[in-house]
Amino acid sequence: MKKTIYPKIFCGYLIFGIVGFIVVSTFTSRITGNYIKKHESSSLYKEATIIASDYAVSYYNNDITLADFEERIEALDNYLGAQIWVIDIGGDILVNSEKKTDLLNLENIENFDIMDFGGKYYKTGTFYNYFQEEQLSVFAPISINYKVKGYVIIHKPMRSLSAYHFGLLNISYATLAILFLCALLLLILFVRSVILPMRKITRAANEYANGNFDQKIDVYSNDEIGYLAASLSYMANELKTLEEDQRKFVSNVSHDFRSPLTSIKGYVEAMLDGTIPPEMQEKYLNIILFETERLNKLTKSLLELNKFGKHGMMIDTSTFDINNVVKMTVRTFEGTCKEKRISFELILTGKELYVKADMSKIQQVIYNLIDNAIKFSHHDSFITVETTIKNEKVFVSVKDKGIGIPGDSLGKIWERFYKTDLSRGKDKKGTGLGLAIVKEIIQAHHENINVISTEGVGTEFIFSLPLYNKEDE
Repeated sequence: MKKTIYPKIFCGYLIFGIVGFIVVSTFTSRITGNYIKKHESSSLYKEATIIASDYAVSYYNNDITLADFEERIEALDNYLGAQIWVIDIGGDILVNSEKKTDLLNLENIENFDIMDFGGKYYKTGTFYNYFQEEQLSVFAPISINYKVKGYVIIHKPMRSLSAYHFGLLNISYATLAILFLCALLLLILFVRSVILPMRKITRAANEYANGNFDQKIDVYSNDEIGYLAASLSYMANELKTLEEDQRKFVSNVSHDFRSPLTSIKGYVEAMLDGTIPPEMQEKYLNIILFETERLNKLTKSLLELNKFGKHGMMIDTSTFDINNVVKMTVRTFEGTCKEKRISFELILTGKELYVKADMSKIQQVIYNLIDNAIKFSHHDSFITVETTIKNEKVFVSVKDKGIGIPGDSLGKIWERFYKTDLSRGKDKKGTGLGLAIVKEIIQAHHENINVISTEGVGTEFIFSLPLYNKEDE
């Protein structure tokens, strides 16, 4: 069973939820509880300080009666929701906001010691077991003439703070739940926009690895995933084309090698078993020699193409006179031209015309084009080779008055081993590699080559080369 990323993402999602719940229920709860307790303590301390410095001092100085003091304390009790005491240093409760004061029978807090508060102005607990439930107790001293006469102590039930605390926690849990749902939506979006397209891409890549390049990738998003899918589709199309080219290449090579080998084998066997008498062997030996030369030429052409490699051929650029190269190349065809009574017309610009290119390879281009023109030219015709200058480029043209190329074959003549039906009848020596080599060389120079042809009228090949100017140096 193949492992997928789904369980990892889902586990990450669950871990996010569990960790979030733990954080809210512990860390957030503790921080919130401490904050509420400190905030409430601070508020009660302010109230206790006001009571101690105003009402309590007035009471101790007999500026207000006990009844007035109790009335004000009771009003504050209702406002704060907390019980307010005035207690003396010995622990006697002098005033209680929830009880009427009986001066003859005061309540006493056993073991009361203000030092039990420590360095804080508040503490939590049952306040020396006086209360049944936990209280938040805040004190403020009553000072008269710089002497502490007693304390104002405010008690507020912790349950009221806990209710507020739980309310805030519920808000935190609700926020966490919303975040969890948002994360779920993001997870679904991530799965739909990333995981599912990646599965399609992976499935298609596996098909491509198995040689099935017809598999389509149904991903069209305008992002990195879409770009990846488009790149893989383009790669698959290129591989499919390459595979078809390789299959066609092997088929053509097999055919072009099989035919002469079959002829050679047949004639040799016929000589050995006596089917061909000795007096006729010279004729068939010449045929064998012809087929051998054809195989040799085919092998050389294949080796030449193999040198180019996938990154193209190496170019040894130099400056040379293209007109001189044309003249030298034309001279090599004098013998062939005499047999077919073909003449050359050279239309060259200037006495000298310098270009920057690989001289030996450009000579090979001109040779292949002239050789091609001679093969498909009629007897008693002429071939025109012309050089012209235009836009800092030198254009070389090789034009014949031969059989021409059919319109449906013009786009295929650059393919390796391609031969038109007309060429198969006209030329028995051709390998179908000459024009492929020509185009490889011109493209290696980053230049262009074009063909203009009319069936039954003739063909013209034109390629460009960079013009050499001394001023550029």
